[in-house]
Amino acid sequence: MLTLPVLHTDRLVLRVPGPDDAAALTAFVVQNRHHLRSSEPERPSDYFTEPYWAAELSTLASRVLAEEVVPFILVPRAGTDAGIIGRVTFSGIARGPFQAAFLGYGLASQHVGQGFMFEALQAAITYAFQPLKLHRIMANYVPTNERSARLLSRLGFEREGYARAYLRLDGRWQDHVLTALTNDHWTPA
Repeated sequence: MLTLPVLHTDRLVLRVPGPDDAAALTAFVVQNRHHLRSSEPERPSDYFTEPYWAAELSTLASRVLAEEVVPFILVPRAGTDAGIIGRVTFSGIARGPFQAAFLGYGLASQHVGQGFMFEALQAAITYAFQPLKLHRIMANYVPTNERSARLLSRLGFEREGYARAYLRLDGRWQDHVLTALTNDHWTPA
């Protein structure tokens, strides 16, 4: 039987959100709306409502098991009522000769600078390269996002290029630095 992945780090649990997480995800996106605005596309107003997340989460498990997308929420392991403090998502998963995915991530403003995202991404990358059997993970960032540049470099991502007017974020087309990490020990599933 296929199961949804759950990853554990020293301080975090990374798990695929389920229908019971609609209220917590709504709280996360509402509380971090301004903080994450510059790195996310424009969202419809219902994105910030619980009914939106209830509908989104109702079909998510089947999409994960079909390997269309693998989104994780980041929850502290113990000793806090922080709720969801971040998200890590593998999207655009491609099989065949590519065996790749895009990586996206976001952390609640009050938890930035504490090493949580580095810790979470180490576990998520291990999952992507081992059980998920990907060969390549691509992560792109706006050139002014120095924090992401340092984080990805520290994780071993290599700069592969620069894309002009790559994504429409925060209401305007923005250039992106293109990076990737490859699994040098990849073997077929």
